[in-house]
Amino acid sequence: MIKLPVSTKRRGFLKGSLAAMAGLLGGRSWAASETLEQEAQAFLEGYVKGWLPLETASQEASWLALTDVGPAHTDEQVKKNLEVSRYVGRPEFIKTIERLLEKRSALEDLTVRQLEKARLRAAEAPGTVPEVVEARATAEAKQSAAQDGYRFVRKTNGRETVVSANDIDRVLIESRDLEERLAVWTAAKAIGEPLRDGLLTLRDLRNKVARALGFDDFFALQVADYGMTTPEMIQVCDTLIADVTPLYRSLHAWARRSLAERYQAKLPADGRMPAHWLPNRWGQNWPRLVAGIDMDAPFRGKPREYIPEQAERFYQSLGFSRLPAWFWAKSDLYPADPGSGRKKNSHASAWHINLESDVRSLMSIEPDSRWFTTAHHELGHIYYDLAYSTPKVPYLLRAGANRAFHEGIGDLIGLAASQRPYLKRVGLLSPEAEKADASTFLLDTALDGSSIVFIPFAAGVMTRFERDFYGGTINDHALNAAWWNLAGRYQGIAAPADRPESLCDAATKTHINDDPAQYYDYAIGTAIKFQLHDHIAREILKQDPRDCDYFGNKRVGDFLRGVLSLGATRDWNAVLREATGEGLSGRSMVAYFAPLVEWLDKQNAGHPIGWT
Repeated sequence: MIKLPVSTKRRGFLKGSLAAMAGLLGGRSWAASETLEQEAQAFLEGYVKGWLPLETASQEASWLALTDVGPAHTDEQVKKNLEVSRYVGRPEFIKTIERLLEKRSALEDLTVRQLEKARLRAAEAPGTVPEVVEARATAEAKQSAAQDGYRFVRKTNGRETVVSANDIDRVLIESRDLEERLAVWTAAKAIGEPLRDGLLTLRDLRNKVARALGFDDFFALQVADYGMTTPEMIQVCDTLIADVTPLYRSLHAWARRSLAERYQAKLPADGRMPAHWLPNRWGQNWPRLVAGIDMDAPFRGKPREYIPEQAERFYQSLGFSRLPAWFWAKSDLYPADPGSGRKKNSHASAWHINLESDVRSLMSIEPDSRWFTTAHHELGHIYYDLAYSTPKVPYLLRAGANRAFHEGIGDLIGLAASQRPYLKRVGLLSPEAEKADASTFLLDTALDGSSIVFIPFAAGVMTRFERDFYGGTINDHALNAAWWNLAGRYQGIAAPADRPESLCDAATKTHINDDPAQYYDYAIGTAIKFQLHDHIAREILKQDPRDCDYFGNKRVGDFLRGVLSLGATRDWNAVLREATGEGLSGRSMVAYFAPLVEWLDKQNAGHPIGWT
């Protein structure tokens, strides 16, 4: 996950006159010799000069609020975020931007793109409703503090034990005791109750902000960053789901039967798997279901520092530079010391603090395969940030081609880091994994990470829930009913017991609270990942996409830099087409797993597939 400026999901300064800009904002007309393009450039120069220091200070405050959770840091985060909001949402800025964009045909494409970014920033904090903007900033900081400061408590036989997110994940991956699994799953969902009311408040405030500039709701505002409407985004997500559904249903049938055997439990009559059977709190991926492949074994005994250091070596082998020294000095990469009393956000993220070279990552690394892949992913965000932080890319366009591109690049390197030739090269391929047949290893990949199993959750459950939540079609007293209806429909997953509406299982997913209405980024990013990977493997490496090795290949690095260095200066569809030869498609993803189809057909022969 990339952590981008609060006002949006993520300089060559343009030449112009600050005095002229002041005249513009004061309502005075320009001299006849002044062109609209010069006027727009002067406006953007002044806008960026005022905005960038505020944005940097806000990012610093947000970083501290997430890495050392406490009231003082939360208050400072609210203060700095509001300073940014008051600036970018100035009514005079909004009027100027809208007036300039009305004559966009007379402006250069790069100028229009910057004005559009400024418009979307203003829509996140319009100065026409300052009281709503302030209330939203306060509510978001309060929600984040409640989320990040929460202590998970496992209740077993009348005893209560504080557990970490890593502890919960470990039990769900390893334990075969259904009672123990249910206990930690229930503990993981308890956080939803204290977050429920805050989420409802945030929905209303976010919608008011979005509607102030003419958007239907907050979801529509976030989708606009793609140049799309809500129905268009839903159509994209539905298409990706349709692409993977046949294979997903086969994987679901195999996993359902395998887990019933593992836990010595009866197969569910309706075909939906109980959520606590799965090795992930939301069922978004299903690691370690494939017998005989223990990807964690080679990491046991390694120092945790090895994980991010090897990830950096991967990028260096492609021709990228070493990370700045301050990345290592300022990042927060490992679990907080329990004895310190410090609490931190548990979700991995990458930060571009000043839109220059101050890049950082927030993780809780432990030496295992999951964090190995995650570290490669997060450094993908970091190297993306650094690639477009050049004078050729204006500050307002220092972002991915779209938000999904950032996730796609991170996931691409995560996929490359899980390829057997690379793992073998660096001594991280267990003998069992090396000997496993191709279908078995491919099955493990389809179940884990961002691939087939992930799409129904990302493009289905999360995207539909937030679309309906902000669109007003979910009753406030039916949040859990709506969530589990979607989980049943798209994932074939059921809650292990009744989920009362005093809880809020949707809010247990951090993105619902602090990265809202953008989870389709991950679904689209997954498709982009496979498209880029397919091109790299077939056209550059001339290797099988399922068994290839990027390490040490400078041509791969050159290809990636060609994409990354563009930032948001080009239309994302054009960038994807030029890089891969096709627009957004699930074709490469489905083709990657095609060899599994016949294997699964044999495994599932005579067994029910699907759910009611």
